[in-house]
Amino acid sequence: MNSRAGRILIALSSLAALLGVGVPAHGESLAPAPIGADRIRADQWHLDYLDVEAAHRISQGEGVIVAVPDTGVDPHPDLKENLLSGTNLLPGAVGDAREDPNSHGTAMAGIIGAHGHPDGVGALGIAPRARVLPITTSGADNEGNADRLAGGIEYAVATGADVISISGGGATSSQLSRALRTARAADVVVVAAAGNRPDDQNVIFPASAEGVIAVGGIDRSGKLAMIATTGPEIDIVAPAVDIYSTGRGGRYQKSTGTSNSTAIVAGAVALIRAKYPHLPANEVVHRLTATAVDKGPPGRDDQYGYGVIDIVAALTADVPPIGFDSTTSQAPITPPANPRADSRDGDSAATMRGLVTLGVIVAAGGAWAFVARRRRRSDDPPPRISR
Repeated sequence: MNSRAGRILIALSSLAALLGVGVPAHGESLAPAPIGADRIRADQWHLDYLDVEAAHRISQGEGVIVAVPDTGVDPHPDLKENLLSGTNLLPGAVGDAREDPNSHGTAMAGIIGAHGHPDGVGALGIAPRARVLPITTSGADNEGNADRLAGGIEYAVATGADVISISGGGATSSQLSRALRTARAADVVVVAAAGNRPDDQNVIFPASAEGVIAVGGIDRSGKLAMIATTGPEIDIVAPAVDIYSTGRGGRYQKSTGTSNSTAIVAGAVALIRAKYPHLPANEVVHRLTATAVDKGPPGRDDQYGYGVIDIVAALTADVPPIGFDSTTSQAPITPPANPRADSRDGDSAATMRGLVTLGVIVAAGGAWAFVARRRRRSDDPPPRISR
C-alpha cells in the first residue's frame, strides 16, 4: 500500500478467482443464486474457523448499520437485500454508491453482510442481517484521498451508521482527523486495516489513529499472515488470507489482505451492537480485546495485538467493564440490554440509539470517550475473561 501524500490505497492484494455471473431478478424478495453459489460457502474457510454458525444463533446484526467507504457496492444477489442507498463522493459523480467498477467495496460488503440464500447457498457475511451503507470514496483504480475519506466518515455519522469499516488507508489530513473525532463523539465504532507488506512498513492511518480499531491479519493456520503489517497500534487480528466473498456483476472472488480481516472485525462489531444495543462504543471495543485468543508473547504484542478475534466469546462472555480493576479508564459502566427483535429494518432503531447516545454525551459534557490507547502497552492488558 502506497502512503504517498494525498492518496489512500485500498488494503487489498491478490484479487482473483472470479467464479461466474448471475442475473439479478427484479420484483422478488430474494434474487436467484448466481452461478457458483453452491460452492462459495464451502470456500469461506473463515466462517468455520471463527465458528460463525454458533455466533449467528446469538446475533446476526439486526438493526445495525455498517458504513463501507470504498469503491461502491454492487447489488449482488447474495447481498442486495441488505444494501442501503448511499452516496458517491468522487468529483463530479452522481449516484447512490450501489455500483462498483472495481469490486473491492463489494467484496468487503459481502464479508460484512452477505445474506446468501437458503440451504447454505451463496456467500454468507459475519452479520447477515446488518444493513450495509455504501459510500464511494475511491475510484476504479482503488485510489482515494484523505479528505474524501473524511467526507465518507462524516456522511456515515450523519446517516446513522453504528460501525464504519475502512479497508484502506495511507495519507492523513486535518479534515480526516476531525472526522474521526466526530465519529468517536457520536458513539460510532471505527475499524480500519493496518496495511499490507511489503508496501506498508508501519501501521497506516487511520488504523494508527487513537480510538480506531487497528486490524492485522492471520492465515489459515492461525499464524500471522506474511502480508500483515505489524506495530504497536495493532489491536486485534482476524483471517486475511484467501477470503472468498461477493464481487461485481454477480460474481465471486478470492482475495488476501488486511482489508478482509477488517471487514470481518466490522461484522463482529455489528453482532455485538445488535445484542447489546445500549453498550457504548468503547465497551464494544473492550469486549473484542478482552475476549481475543492470546497469541505470540503473553499479553498484547505488535504482531497479534490482543490476539485473534473470538466472536462467540465476545457475544457471550462475562467481560469485566472498563474501569474494573483498572485506573486508566474514564468511561461509565453501561449494563448490557436485551437482544434486539429479529428485524432487517433497523434504520429507526439505529437512529433512536444515536439520539439517546448523543443525549448521554451532552449530559456528560463529553466526559467519556474511547478507551485511550493504553492498549499499545504490553504491560497494561485489559481485564481478561476465564475460559
